[in-house]
Amino acid sequence: MRRLRMFQLLGLIVVLAMVLSACTTVQPAGAPAGEAAATEAAAPEAAGDAIGSEAHPIKVLFVPSVDANVIVSGGELMAEALKEATGLNFTVSVPTSYAATIEEMCASPTDTMGFIPGLGYVFANQLCGVDVAFKAVRFGWPVYWAQILVPRDSDIQTLADLNGKKWAYPDAGSTSGYLAILPLFADNGIEPGETLEAGGHTGAVRAVYNGEADFGTTFFSPPLKPEGEAAWAPGDEPDIPADLIESCAPNEDGSRLFCGDWRVLDARANLREEAPDVVQKVRILALSPEIPNDTLSFSPDFPADLRAQIEEALVAFSQTEAWNESIGSQDFYGWTAIDTASDAEYDVVRKMIEASGMDIADLGQ
Repeated sequence: MRRLRMFQLLGLIVVLAMVLSACTTVQPAGAPAGEAAATEAAAPEAAGDAIGSEAHPIKVLFVPSVDANVIVSGGELMAEALKEATGLNFTVSVPTSYAATIEEMCASPTDTMGFIPGLGYVFANQLCGVDVAFKAVRFGWPVYWAQILVPRDSDIQTLADLNGKKWAYPDAGSTSGYLAILPLFADNGIEPGETLEAGGHTGAVRAVYNGEADFGTTFFSPPLKPEGEAAWAPGDEPDIPADLIESCAPNEDGSRLFCGDWRVLDARANLREEAPDVVQKVRILALSPEIPNDTLSFSPDFPADLRAQIEEALVAFSQTEAWNESIGSQDFYGWTAIDTASDAEYDVVRKMIEASGMDIADLGQ
């Protein structure tokens, strides 16, 4: 189930970390011990290369879970707001995979901040000490779920029916799209057949919609029910009520997906413009246990004073309308708010890793 691929990807991270830690500064012949290191340490400041300067902008990394163009444009909007508030300079990028994002954070320990999911955070924390600062809140929920999607007319009705079926998932580094699903498979004796790495949550939905896979796995966020109705709660049916399915369609400007007065917030909504009938064609089979939301984390040696400035500015930005055009957009990561987070909250993800057989002590072997 692609486990070997995950080991190989993250094995590269371990190797890179070992190489970086083994590197030493080459001293000129006859130079006093420590002189080269002292010169190197002083060089950035002397050259005006302080972290956050134009010459040395802070790296803001985003995992490629949705369209990269959406991430870059929204991320740059955030970067401009942070620059205005702090005077610091930022550069936005979307590495090619979840593992590449972790690799970059470990390779740049003093100047990187990353919007990474729970799995990425746990691996990065273990590998090089990346530290969590905030977690996402989506419509009041600091947690989310993985969902298993199947064609609405499929004869797949139970988890057992997934045996031998073709599985589309976003990326082997995705918490909700991959990791959280493995314990479900193990507990239910499920062995999927062929697999398809779809390149993101939207891609996994698309694969099910287009018949390229028998089932797909993505993130689930509860539907937003009409005002006056009791909010969705764990244990409720995850999908839209049957009598509303035929009404599902994007709103007039295409910015949201509604079924009657119910708003769809799971990964299907990201395919609404390309496939307005996505809910009519794709249904939710099952959910995983709760997963703590994705994080904003800092590289291990990020300067504490700069981090404090950025955290304060980010909280202020989250309370502006511009937030909804950036990471708060449902086409981006859909963070409706942010909240402080602690490392201990992600112990549940560590347990998922253990339950899946992906013991972090085995990485790189």
